Amino acid sequence: MAGYPDLGKSNASLLPSDISPASVAKLASLGFIASVSLVGNLLFAFITLRARSLHRAPYYLMLDLILGDVIRSLLCFPLVLKSITSGSQWTYSMRSCRIMAFGAVLLCFHAAFMLLSISLTRYMAIAHHRFYCKKMTGWACALLISMAWILSTAMALPPVFEVGTYKFIREEDQCTFEHRYVKANDSLGFLLMLAFIVGATHLIYMKLLFFIYDHRKMKPAQLTPAISQNWSFHGPGAAGQAAANWIAGFGRGPTPPTLVGMRQTTQNQIKGLLVLEEFKQEKRLCKMFYVITVLFLLFWAPYLVACYLRVFLKAASLPQHYLTVAVWLTFAQTGVNPIVCILVNKEVRLILRAYLPCIGTQTQREPHIDI
Repeated sequence: MAGYPDLGKSNASLLPSDISPASVAKLASLGFIASVSLVGNLLFAFITLRARSLHRAPYYLMLDLILGDVIRSLLCFPLVLKSITSGSQWTYSMRSCRIMAFGAVLLCFHAAFMLLSISLTRYMAIAHHRFYCKKMTGWACALLISMAWILSTAMALPPVFEVGTYKFIREEDQCTFEHRYVKANDSLGFLLMLAFIVGATHLIYMKLLFFIYDHRKMKPAQLTPAISQNWSFHGPGAAGQAAANWIAGFGRGPTPPTLVGMRQTTQNQIKGLLVLEEFKQEKRLCKMFYVITVLFLLFWAPYLVACYLRVFLKAASLPQHYLTVAVWLTFAQTGVNPIVCILVNKEVRLILRAYLPCIGTQTQREPHIDI
């Protein structure tokens, strides 16, 4: 019994005694965000790697997005938690702060460039489906992923060599790019570049939406009339009526050709149906990725507004509550993508049920998906 007070003291020493309720709320919310992000992203990565039906170009690109979110959850969030417990102070060296800020900016631009690349591939999958099926191989996905990482590195690397650009922002509890007045540093260039990438992504989806709408107009059916000789209908429009009438005893003319009007299912027609199913599947993937893109903009919009106010207003003073919520929304964006994939994509849901027996009663083998 004498050991209980020591145990209480050791548990109480995990947090500072003078920590504020706001800091406790920050710690709890960020811990929950990090847990959801890691569990969701790792679960999606697991089913993507295990299920052969998901070994396709869209899911390869999605897997790279998931990788960026996992890196941010593992490397950035623990340091933010440490700064909160230290009273919103950075307790490590300035070099490590620059490295963390470089990583945060790198992952932000990586997500933006990847969403832009995905929008381009979605447009190609709908507007030029045959070209997309032939050229969008694993090597093409690797090239797109490499380009996204190279471009994001090119955007995040220059501020590392500028004094005072990457630093710890006490109001945000993180090391990141310090957004100053427009004449103080290159903040405006960074913000405009990010706005251009996000805007271009949405313009591509708008163009894709108009393309789908223009090709939804149905042409009127042109029926070919059947040829009748004494009730013996035959020809392309007879649909087998000639043979049926002759068997029933109608008609006095010559015996019509066998099932002359019956439409035979050819190999080209079967191939056309398969292409149509693939086209519908690509449209469902477009819907999923567009939802992810819209949510990326919504979660980052409050923080971008705060950054623009700092750039254009020299003495801008933002409420601390607004700034905290804006920063925490950017953190929460790391856990959104797997949730959207599971909720919107039926194929992912069925495979998830197959690999997790607690969700459904299906067997462990990969299910047949009729979509």
